[in-house]
Amino acid sequence: IEHASFTFGIEGVSRSLLAQITRHRMASFSVKSQRYVREGSFGYVTPPEIAADPEAKKLYDEIMAEDQRKYDRLAEILKEKHIKTFMAEGKDEKTATRLAEKKAIEDARFVLPGAAATRMTMTMNARELLHFFSLRMCNRAQWEIRELAWQMYALVYPLAPSVFENAGPGCAHGACPEGKRSCGKADEVRRRLEEVKKQ
Repeated sequence: IEHASFTFGIEGVSRSLLAQITRHRMASFSVKSQRYVREGSFGYVTPPEIAADPEAKKLYDEIMAEDQRKYDRLAEILKEKHIKTFMAEGKDEKTATRLAEKKAIEDARFVLPGAAATRMTMTMNARELLHFFSLRMCNRAQWEIRELAWQMYALVYPLAPSVFENAGPGCAHGACPEGKRSCGKADEVRRRLEEVKKQ
C-alpha cells in the first residue's frame, strides 16, 4: 500500500488548515503562493460556530474586509517605494513596476489572516492515508481538517474498498483510543462510515 498513491486537488480551505495538514510529512504538497500571487479580494473560510451567530458573523466579515484594506494599502506603499528603487538602479518603468509588485506582496502577505483561503495539490500514499484518516476523521480533530478527511475518504473508498475497508478513527472498528477524552459518539461515526460506503 506504500506504492499506491492518491492525488487530491483541494480548494477553499484556510491557511490554518494548511499548517495542520503539512504536519503529515509522508505527503507531497504544491500550494498556491501568497508570495507571488497577489491576494486581490482574498476569499476566506468562516468557522461554522461564527457563521451560526449573526453578530459574530458580522464582526468576522468586518475584520476580513479590514484585513483586505490593510493588505492592499501595505502592498501599494511598498510597491511605490520599490518602483523608485528599481528605477534608480536603471530599470525601465515597466520592468520596475513588475518587479516592485512581486517584492511588495512578498512582505504584505504577512498581514493576511489564517482564515485566508488557499488551494493545493496533495499526494499521499495509501498507508499514510490510512494513518491520516485514523487521526483526522475523529470527532476530536479540528472541524475543517475533519471534514476534508471525510471528503477524501468518500473519494478513495470506491476506488480501493479493500484497502480502505477498515479506515477511519479508532472508534469505527473498536474501542475509542481517546479514553476519557472520547467524544462518546462512536455509533454516529460508524453510521456515517456506512453511509459513505453505500454511495
